[in-house]
Amino acid sequence: MGRLDGKTAIVTGSAQGIGAAFAKALASEGANLIVTDISDVSECVASIHSSGGNAIGAKVDVTSDDDLSAMVTLAEKEFGPVEILVNNAGLFANLELKPFWEITNDEFDLVMKINTRGVFQAVKACLPSMQKNGRGKIVNISSGTFFYGPPGLSHYTASKGGVFGLTRNMGRELGDQNITVNAIAPGLTESKGVQGNEGFHGGRAPTVASRSIKRDMLPEDMLGALLFLCTPDSDFITGQTINVDGGKINL
Repeated sequence: MGRLDGKTAIVTGSAQGIGAAFAKALASEGANLIVTDISDVSECVASIHSSGGNAIGAKVDVTSDDDLSAMVTLAEKEFGPVEILVNNAGLFANLELKPFWEITNDEFDLVMKINTRGVFQAVKACLPSMQKNGRGKIVNISSGTFFYGPPGLSHYTASKGGVFGLTRNMGRELGDQNITVNAIAPGLTESKGVQGNEGFHGGRAPTVASRSIKRDMLPEDMLGALLFLCTPDSDFITGQTINVDGGKINL
């Protein structure tokens, strides 16, 4: 029997990589998944089905209220009220690293819109469903970049700093509604997207050297923290961020 049997979960940005790993982990614990992305999610959905899990895919732009409303309607129709929301969608692996003075206003706005406002919009969309159900678990994916400000990623770092702030505020505002809001701050993770961006290649060795656990970080390294934050084990924890980076940053 899984720890999340029968619970309805949504993972944004879960067509591949970290998001797909999250969706599969939740499904393995018995959750019914709505797998969403702007890209094709069929591979992730098929993988969950082949492992005996339940999942439905949906094309969702997290900056579109219409898409998000349709996502929640689909979840409630197929599986019941939303109990778990994992805000993973964001821009990172395809970003071009450049000093802040070379980042255009449009580039900055796009990263903030997807990475920060997308979290804000997704939570607002799912909140009524969680309120009707009387409980909820929200997990926002932030980033360890907020703690040290890596050169070339000022727009990304700012956007993930915004996720820290939203996590704290939402956790405080929703605590009396039996809805917890927490975040995971991963280090540089060897997803397929990151491996395909040459801009990140030079940072790999220094990143590993700076960790207490000196190896590459994989998407699977976050699954323990994710499941902890989605199960009753974390019922008395909210507004917090778990730093998962092999000990690079000690808070």
